[in-house]
Order: sequence, then C-alpha cells, then structure tokens
Amino acid sequence: MRIVIITQNEPFYLAKCLRYLLNILPNTVEVVGCVVADVSPFGKKESFFIKAKKTFDIFGLHFFIHYALKYLKSKVNSKNNILKFLSSSSIPVITLDESINNPKSVNKIKSFEPDLLVSILGNQIFKSPILNLAPKGCINLHTALLPKYRGLMPTFWVMKNNEKKTGVSVFFVDEGIDSGPIIVQSEVEIGDRTQEELITLTKKIGMEAIAKSIDLIQKDEVNLIENDPSKKTYFTFPTMQDVLEFKKNGKKFL
Repeated sequence: MRIVIITQNEPFYLAKCLRYLLNILPNTVEVVGCVVADVSPFGKKESFFIKAKKTFDIFGLHFFIHYALKYLKSKVNSKNNILKFLSSSSIPVITLDESINNPKSVNKIKSFEPDLLVSILGNQIFKSPILNLAPKGCINLHTALLPKYRGLMPTFWVMKNNEKKTGVSVFFVDEGIDSGPIIVQSEVEIGDRTQEELITLTKKIGMEAIAKSIDLIQKDEVNLIENDPSKKTYFTFPTMQDVLEFKKNGKKFL
C-alpha cells in the first residue's frame, strides 16, 4: 500500500513520532511522499512574531523559554527537524504552492499515486477532491477519545477539565472537524502526568493506532465506531484565563 502523509512543519514531537511510525508500519506499506505545510499551532496562519507573542502571553515565561529552546534545537538537530528527517529517510517532500484543496495541489499529490492519505497534525480542512483522491480514503489522528474533545489542544483541555482518562482516535476524514467514522481508539489514564508527558504518550500510542488502522484498511477488516455528533464537545485554543484555571487545578505543563 502506498501512502502519502499530510502534516505541518512541527518542530517538537513530529520527527520522533514519524520515526517510530515508520518502524512499526506493516512491511507491505510504503510512504511515497509527505506534504509539509507551514506550522500553525493556533489553528490559523500567523507570522512567527505573532505566534511567539501569543505563546508568551497565554502560557507564561517558563513555558515560552522551554519551547523556544526546543524550537532552536530542532533547527540544528536532524532528530527533531522534520524536513531533515524526511530527507534522511528518502521520503520526498511534496511542496504545495496553493492550499491543499486547490486543483493544482490535488493533482500534485495524485501524481504520487497514493492508495491512502494519512493526516498527522494536518492544519487545513479537507474538501472532497482531497478526500476522494486516494482509493482507500484519508485518515487522521486525533489525540482524544472522540466524539469528545474535538478541536485544538485536547491534552490541555482534558487536564484542565480534570478528566481521569483520555486517549487517541484514528478516523476517516470527512468535510467536518474531527467528525468522521472512527477506525481505532485507545484509552490511557492521565494520572499525575504533566501535559508534556501526556502529549508524548498520546502521540506514541497514536502512531500505534495509525499503524493498526492502516493494517486493518489494507486487510479490509475495518469495523467502524460511530463518531456520535450528539455526544460531541469542541474546544478552541485556550485563553489566559483557561491557563490560570489549569494551574489552579494543580496541573503542570512541564
């Protein structure tokens, strides 16, 4: 099976996650290309300065310095740099000059002849030309137990809301937000983990869920789980007040 990964240039966790994913994919699966969009942690495209200022204003100095150092490290360390990792793994980077739904972008991705598209940290809403591009469709990883906690930063929100457990969901993408039918879900206890520890854990089990989903799709053994819209909750990017409540509840980022 030929797959194309669609992601963004995330400098903190992505390269390590993809390295792990490639090691656990079935031998019959080949990653033939990877679309890498500009990073947009706030759910929309903004300048680097605005992103940095928002991070500082909302999360505070300690958080800002920690991730600023990780960002700088990714620029020189191939283990954390997604573009360097893809190059070292001989995976072509698919550069798009237009939005992913633009016909030129669709045709460029289609030229790689993927059987399946795999979205990991995809930061655009896919329309039908992309969703129908590959014969096996398009799947996405969300680090929460859908239909709850759709949207941005689910690890923050489950901790802020004092949930006892969270998990990951891999689902077929439709034209909604985190709304498609679920292929694989996996639960995890939150315990006393920091948010960074929870992010690391859910991303790891997320890669395992992607590999399992691809295997099921390839074998035509998928038993879909309903992503019930009547039970959904949806969250956007947190505010400073949300962060204060997160800390008041005894939660830690690092």
